[in-house]
Amino acid sequence: MIGPLISENRRLSVAARGWLRSHKWWLMRRLTQVSLLGLFMLGPWLGIWIARGNFAASDIAGLVTLADPYILVQGLFGGTSPAWPVLSGAILIALAYLVLGGRAYCGWVCPVNVVTDTAFWLREKTGLTRDRKLDRRTRLFILAGTLLASFLTGAAAWEFVNPVSLLQRAFISGIGLGWAIILAVFLLDLFVSRRAWCSHLCPVGAFYGLIGRFSLVRVSAARRDACTDCGACFNICPEPHVIVPALKGKASPLILSGDCQNCGGCIDACPVDVFQISGRKPWLHGSRQAAPVSETP
Repeated sequence: MIGPLISENRRLSVAARGWLRSHKWWLMRRLTQVSLLGLFMLGPWLGIWIARGNFAASDIAGLVTLADPYILVQGLFGGTSPAWPVLSGAILIALAYLVLGGRAYCGWVCPVNVVTDTAFWLREKTGLTRDRKLDRRTRLFILAGTLLASFLTGAAAWEFVNPVSLLQRAFISGIGLGWAIILAVFLLDLFVSRRAWCSHLCPVGAFYGLIGRFSLVRVSAARRDACTDCGACFNICPEPHVIVPALKGKASPLILSGDCQNCGGCIDACPVDVFQISGRKPWLHGSRQAAPVSETP
């Protein structure tokens, strides 16, 4: 049963390294996600307008405009000509994720990730084993569908149903369709399929996964010879298929898949410190060498 197995593996890490080190990356991610959402809510709730807008497009203190590259691409498909502040803001965000890892957005920024992680935690605690197999490539088809819809409607089609935007609106208004969509995502992940939304359906994750293929900051199985095959990393990882080549392969120990969220879950869960955050040198053949950025403490 997957729930008790994951709990046991987490206990191994806590027993070996202590609670704080076994939750270090999880705590940092939660702090980042809550802080970013709170930054946007300061205006509507308290009248402190540091950030205006939402995760799709925002104005930061009147100094810089930031824009989601995915929104920009939808707009281009819809036939709009973006203003320079929006274009430059989208380029800035794209460059940041080219360094940090595209799907770092999913693990470190997206507030819906908190909802899906909670559903996963409940699966673990209750031992729910029902898991309808979904093809992770489905999100690529949904991504293509949103671009086609934008082309046909002349609007950023995904924004009408984007759970991230709807969640923010729900926090502002207190009621509305947003909570129903968030509840649907939660129940989908809890009762239908493990990591159904983030790992199989979300087109935003699919888009940033394409950027993440080229990012410089990577997770590395730097001490893979120390692996005890406990399975903790595979069970905690939102995209466990990304670990196999790095952990069991003979080439680079870097996790090079764009699907990796750089969430650090494997670093937290591993009781023998196999994983660490590293940087790759893109000019080397196939990015097969890694330069450590930070060691696990």
